[in-house]
Amino acid sequence: MVSGGWAIPESIRDEFKAPIGCRIEENDLGTYESPIVVGDVVSLTARKVGITPRLSVYDGRTERKEMTDFARLVRDEGLDETAVDNPPGKITRKMADAVRNALEGKAPAIIRVEGEEDLALMPCILFAPIGTVIVYGWPGEGMMAVTTDAAIKEKIRKLWNKMEEYE
Repeated sequence: MVSGGWAIPESIRDEFKAPIGCRIEENDLGTYESPIVVGDVVSLTARKVGITPRLSVYDGRTERKEMTDFARLVRDEGLDETAVDNPPGKITRKMADAVRNALEGKAPAIIRVEGEEDLALMPCILFAPIGTVIVYGWPGEGMMAVTTDAAIKEKIRKLWNKMEEYE
């Protein structure tokens, strides 16, 4: 059961669809030290290039298809993870708390989302220290990277404040 959170009103959904940051290639990923990664393919790619992310958020799917490679890696290596429910178009309080707790070192650095991790980028940006690189998957395009700074945090805070709170 989900205990509240924030939902995107249908009327402003397009404001949440614009990419944040810049497109990167797989070989760029290896240049970042301890990035936060969002998405199954990005999480798996980071591990393949020898990076242990500060935080990985994944949902076991890619482009709406089952994608079990990263989930299998987590299971096979016995990596500790936190599971949270998060429906599409929403950020649950549990998702936001899991991101905050992981970044503060109070919870596992891997979050498995039951539902969708489509908006997980927002709490990652808000709760990450300034200067943190966050790499996320952009369906059909590849990987995007954004480095947290005051301006991007303010942009995300303004978007978040436009969301409707629900119980």
